[in-house]
Amino acid sequence: MTNEIRAKLGQVRAEVAKSVVGQDLAVEGLVIALLSGGHVLLEGVPGTAKTLLVRTLSQVLELDTKRVQFTPDMMPGDVTGSLVFNNKIGDFEFRDGPVFTNLLLADEINRTPPKTQSSLLEAMEERQVSADGVTRPLPAPFMVAATMNPIEYEGTYTLPEAQLDRFLLKLVLDLPPRDAEIEVLRRHAGGFNPRDLQAAGVHKVLSAEELRQAQTESHATRVSGDILAYLVDLARATRQSPSVRMGVSPRGATALLNTAKASAYLYGYDAVTPDHVQRMVIPTWRHRLALEPEAEIEGVSSDSILRSIMQQVQVPI
Repeated sequence: MTNEIRAKLGQVRAEVAKSVVGQDLAVEGLVIALLSGGHVLLEGVPGTAKTLLVRTLSQVLELDTKRVQFTPDMMPGDVTGSLVFNNKIGDFEFRDGPVFTNLLLADEINRTPPKTQSSLLEAMEERQVSADGVTRPLPAPFMVAATMNPIEYEGTYTLPEAQLDRFLLKLVLDLPPRDAEIEVLRRHAGGFNPRDLQAAGVHKVLSAEELRQAQTESHATRVSGDILAYLVDLARATRQSPSVRMGVSPRGATALLNTAKASAYLYGYDAVTPDHVQRMVIPTWRHRLALEPEAEIEGVSSDSILRSIMQQVQVPI
């Protein structure tokens, strides 16, 4: 069963590539997040196929999917649901919000104020929504794939640190290289319509049951004591960096453990190696570091700090 599911996960990436060109690392990150049962934050300038990427993924998976376009006037109840008076029964009843789904596409999440952004906190962490003293579980599996524009863009709000920490991965979608951009134009010249993915030949290849099986197998990937110590050393190094005001928490170290296991499983390994850890350090931790103001003024990035730390921390052999 393991090899069959791995083959289907490979098909997922192939199907997504039918509509999205030049974003292979982002596609891999989304698959790893699915295996880990975590949430993904996709950042990029407008026009880099962030929304199309998630829409295509939902087309490939046999999962219920809903989309929320975040706007400045959106209220928390528009996301989680709210109590509505029902004239027929003469009482209030809870009406489910779009968060009650398997895959929630939270489009441009940083264009709504922090109060509405925070409405997703309980759903992302506890997989439930509490309203009027009643706790309502969300469907399983449940994943939030949120897109955001760079914070320098007009009309954006900074995501609260507590919410950033709930995202397993932050994937940055850069502008495609020249050859990939030519391929994008070639497809559009040939009649590709991003609103009609079926016409592009995108098919469903993975069911919810198969995804749950893959998650179970991924979580069972072996991790040696040396690798666990390596993870802790990397996390502690972020807390000691002079450019970092707040380093990676134990939650962040656990997140890296889970993504490294998913990466190893995806590529057919029975145990995690240092390469799997290093491959996942930047996407798993780049949004968990709070930099010192002096470092931000000097243009130091979280990615560069993490690369430096990986060069300094001793790798287990």
